[in-house]
Amino acid sequence: MRRISISTATVAILLVAPTHAQAQAKWKEIGRTASGNRVYVDPRSVHANKDLRDATVRVLFTKPVESGKDLLYATRTKGTFNCTTRRLAVKENTFYGNAKETKVVEHKVNKIPGFGWVPEGSLGAVALDYLCRK
Repeated sequence: MRRISISTATVAILLVAPTHAQAQAKWKEIGRTASGNRVYVDPRSVHANKDLRDATVRVLFTKPVESGKDLLYATRTKGTFNCTTRRLAVKENTFYGNAKETKVVEHKVNKIPGFGWVPEGSLGAVALDYLCRK
């Protein structure tokens, strides 16, 4: 009876371990900003419709960024990227106050996102280059 319990526990642990590994591996590095910050995309979030690409992009700051009273370690942006005009409509931004990305410092949702200019070397430019390559 004891062997069955240990075996069952071992199987349960092995079933949970890949789930954690998958959560860690969902981000794909796609480049770096002009300031050296790593840019990632969640491949499961990418959806294409003609010249538009919806995606969630993540940036890890090489050095924490000061923002008022908090330090920012990372940000995630959900947006629509226009491959023809090279513009970005940000739907949501989440800023994190720790390296593990568990402390949300600020979360913004744009009720009516509009397409705006994307500076060269920014997370938007890195994402456009990756999402719109032919």
